[in-house]
Formats: sequence, structure tokens, C-alpha cells
Amino acid sequence: MTTTTRQGTPTEKAHEPILGTELIPKERYTSTEYMALEWERMWTKVWNMAGRESDIPNVGDYFTTELGPESFLIVREAPDKVRAFYNVCPHRGNQIRNAGMGHAESFQCAYHFFEFNLDGSKKFVPDEDTFTQGVPQETALAEVPCDTWGGFVWFNMNPDAEPLTEFLDPLARHLDPYHFEDYAIVQDMTLEWDCNWKTSVDAFNEVYHVQGIHPQLLESLDDIHVQIDLYERHNRYLVPFGLVSPRYQNQDEVTEPLREFMTASGIDPESFAGGMADVRPAMQAATRASAEAQGIDVSELNDDQLSDDYHYYIFPSLTFNTTALSFLFFRQRPHATDPNKMLFDMQTYLRMPPGAEPPPRPPHTRYKHGEVSLGLVLDQDSYNLPRVQKGMNSRAYKGLLINYRERRIRHMHKVLDGYLEAAR
Repeated sequence: MTTTTRQGTPTEKAHEPILGTELIPKERYTSTEYMALEWERMWTKVWNMAGRESDIPNVGDYFTTELGPESFLIVREAPDKVRAFYNVCPHRGNQIRNAGMGHAESFQCAYHFFEFNLDGSKKFVPDEDTFTQGVPQETALAEVPCDTWGGFVWFNMNPDAEPLTEFLDPLARHLDPYHFEDYAIVQDMTLEWDCNWKTSVDAFNEVYHVQGIHPQLLESLDDIHVQIDLYERHNRYLVPFGLVSPRYQNQDEVTEPLREFMTASGIDPESFAGGMADVRPAMQAATRASAEAQGIDVSELNDDQLSDDYHYYIFPSLTFNTTALSFLFFRQRPHATDPNKMLFDMQTYLRMPPGAEPPPRPPHTRYKHGEVSLGLVLDQDSYNLPRVQKGMNSRAYKGLLINYRERRIRHMHKVLDGYLEAAR
């Protein structure tokens, strides 16, 4: 089958930066001092994803989001304006809204009834004349820079933040052909994991571990010929699906996972006349035909995007496992005080045909480690991560020994170093 090249997501290999080969010190994953440094010099300087814009379609709709020790209030203040505020009353520090989402005509603190407009400005202060020092109009909710892209709301604690599109470059251009704004959320959960946030990021930024932790995946993907692209801040790898790994013993076998992939693509594996090498192009053609039959325009996507995982990592902690008609989104959030704990957000999105009514939004659920199955592959990762974190705290362990196939991890640390050193 001839591969069709279209205008859209770039596929060319990025230039390889020099990253070095030294051990990555374990203290970056275990030290409270390093955790505090990350917070002050990195987390408070980068654009962070708050949530989905579709969760606040109407003026007055809002939701909250937490990052480290902070809580933020996201509100649609006007049809074309979304704002983000620290979720704290300037009077006595009470949180304005509990965790979750809702609708408000204004925001009233439940402690002393200070009231604020949707733009954060002061609306009403009970017994204002009793404040002998006065209550200036500037006594308002503390606002942070806020913007939208891809159907998501983003915020930045740095008042002098660069524009969001500059921060995302070049990945916004890479991902725009997928049209994330046309996707609907169908799964939304948070897991409390006993590991550092970077331990989790690392687990999803390399395929070197597939042969060890996920041997079943050798029957449906190529874990050897994976293109890795490292950009200024962000990175990606392109993982071919719909074929067996070069490590797999029978290179001609149409495995059961491949048969399942064919069925999901609309191909009857029982009547399929081709061999293993024919599966992937057949899946691509079937996926394109299925999308077009639903009125979904995938003309900006190349054929490989119809079968493969275009796996994008947005620094510091966002991952898009992107395919033509769906994506799996991960967000790693640091714990407020403990470097050995974190929050792992996992959401699944499906692309909606034009004019189709999206399914009801799933409720957000939260679990502790081991309370719910995430599916075989993610269960294998989640079982391993606390064991990795515990081992990192051993006096025998010095730091991460990174090979060439794991260089996305080393690249992430290089970007992190840039933030820590720039703030000195």
C-alpha cells in the first residue's frame, strides 16, 4: 500500500541534542528540598492544564483544579473569556469553592459572605464600614494568566508568562490536525500513587520496558523502530502499531491482539486473506474509510496516524497517546508536601462526528493505589511504580542510569534544569 503524505503533523526526525551520559541523581525524586525548588522555580513558571473547556460552556460555569499546595478556580466570565483565580478569599483565606464544578452568578465566600463578580472584582463586603483601614476595590480574587488551546483551559502562576502558543511550540502545530476540540471526554479518573510525579512521567516516556513489564504488547507493536523527537521543551515518540515486535518469535503470525485490532478497525479477521505484514495497512485503510463514513475529516492525518500511537509529552507532566479517532490523556501532579507521592489523572476522549451529540460527561472518580483496575497494561505500570520509588530511597541506589532509548527522560531533566538554573 502506498503511504499518502498530507499537510498536517510533521513526521521528519528532529535533530538530536547532546544530553550527556551521567547518572541522574536520585534526590531529584526523593528530596523535599528538590521538591520545593521545583515548585518555586518550575511549577509556578510553566503553563499547566486546568481542565476541559466544554465543562464550562455557559457564562458563570466554573470548575476547580488543584496543583501541589494550590487550588484554582476556573470560570467562564463572558462567552469568549475564561479566567483563572487562586481559589482563596483575600479576607481570611477561606476557599471560595469546594472541589468540583458548578454554576454561579457571583462567588460568595461562605465564611463572612465577601462576594466577588465573575471577573474576580469585589462586589459586596458585609459591614464594610467596620474596616477602619478600608476595603479597597483592589481587594479581589487573585487572578493568574489563563488561555485555551485544543479545547482545554490552561493557567500559569507567572504573571509575566509567555503566550501559551509560544510555550506549546511546536507541539500545538503538531497536534492541531487532530482537532482536539471535536473530542468528547468519556473517562475521567484520578489515582493516588506512592511515587514521585517524575517516576510516573518516566514510565510512559520510553518503550525500553515493554519487553519486561508488558510482554503481551510484543504481539501488536514495534518497540524497536520507534522514532524519538526531542524539541526545545517537549518531545514525542512515534510507536508503530498493527504489527509484531522484531523481538517476537514468529514474525509471520497474525496474533490474537492483531486480530482484535482488525476487528476494532472494522475488518473481519476470519475473512482476511493477508499476512502479518498486511494487517497494518489494512487497518489504516479501514480506519480512514470508517472516519469518512461518519463525516469525520481525517485528511490532515497521514496513514501512520490511523494506526500508530503518536505519543506527545508536553513539559512538565502532560501526555497525549494520540490516535486518529481517540486519545488517552495523562497528567501527573505533584503532591503538596511529599516527594514520594503524586496524583495521576487519566482521561479518555473520542472524536465526535460533526453534529453528533456527545455522550453524557462521565463523573470524575478518585481512587487510591490498587482500588480499581486500569486495564492490564496500566495495571502493570501502577503495580511497579511504588516499588521503583521505594527502591530509589535505598542507600544503595545512587541515580538513574539512562540508555539511548530512554533519552526522553534525560531530555526532560535537561529542560527542568533550565528552569531551576534560570531562576537563580
